[in-house]
Amino acid sequence: MAKVSLKGISKIYDNGFQAVKSIDLEIKDKEFMVLVGPSGCGKTTSLRMIAGLEEISSGDLTIGDQYVNNVAPKDRNIAMVFQNYALYPHMTVYDNMAFGLKLQKTPKDEIKERIEKTARILDIEQLLTRKPKQLSGGQRQRVALGRAIVRKPEVFLMDEPLSNLDAKLRVQMRAELIKLHNDLQTTFVYVTHDQTEAMTMGTRICVMNDGIIQQVAEPKVIYNHPVNMFVASFIGAPQMNFLNGTIVEKNNKIFASIDGTEFELDEAIVKAVKNGGYVGKEVVVGVRPEDIKIVGEGQGLKVKVEVTELLGSDLNVYFSYKGRQYIAKEDAHVELEFNQELHVSFNSEKIHLFDKESEKSILASI
Repeated sequence: MAKVSLKGISKIYDNGFQAVKSIDLEIKDKEFMVLVGPSGCGKTTSLRMIAGLEEISSGDLTIGDQYVNNVAPKDRNIAMVFQNYALYPHMTVYDNMAFGLKLQKTPKDEIKERIEKTARILDIEQLLTRKPKQLSGGQRQRVALGRAIVRKPEVFLMDEPLSNLDAKLRVQMRAELIKLHNDLQTTFVYVTHDQTEAMTMGTRICVMNDGIIQQVAEPKVIYNHPVNMFVASFIGAPQMNFLNGTIVEKNNKIFASIDGTEFELDEAIVKAVKNGGYVGKEVVVGVRPEDIKIVGEGQGLKVKVEVTELLGSDLNVYFSYKGRQYIAKEDAHVELEFNQELHVSFNSEKIHLFDKESEKSILASI
């Protein structure tokens, strides 16, 4: 068993700054858990407490069935992969991978067998006699992964391991890490600020902000049912649009009204709105870029085109409405001009609604 349990975990530094605020998180055996959030949200500090590299101020941490608050990092049966690879420059790839095993007094034959097997998995067999300075960034990252794999840890901890790679190599390495997780069937805990990495790699995602866990769920749930405006804005590229609106009722139908333009709400959304007592109240309307569509004159909201970005099959359209900028994702074949006026409408089934004061999702119950 290699589940990781954090109960009431906090980190307060000597200067009084609280980086992590009493978080509870259950990481299941063999899952790929991604901790994601902006810089300074507490994700790396949380990972370092799991690793034993940061002292826990309060709370309980267990790995498997072992209480590890006061257990040294080397005795936790974890392996960590860092952003900067942390390879020994004077050692060959083979010796870098063997170093931890030698400290554990692993027999030489077993060390050789483990390294050769791992090198085959990572396609670095031809690199074993080289030193780190002779390797590319992607090759160094594979070596860092290999050094972790040969130890056969219960848990892999990864702190933004792909952030130093170029865009093309990051995409390739994401796929390789997913395959590696499936092959090894071991628990992965992965830290990133990149929500695309989180969405594509994690079996579950833990979204953090200001030292607090905002939401833990599978990627689709996080994307389709964010619990508050922070999660809604952080997960998704381009990010969700937010507009001020009012919930109104006419002829037994419920609408989200934005400056008098009314969008009829889907039946499932209506139930949550009525149960929450939001009819007649101001709310924040959230709409993802792909759920905004250009419509005919006299329909929807009248907006003005500011910038367009062609991204292959998609066209990101930045438009202004009432002095604020929003973004829609349209088909690349749509031809638009700077300052062109047009009308847009929203997919009523995909509208998100948030409480104006708490910023919590009104639709969390559906």
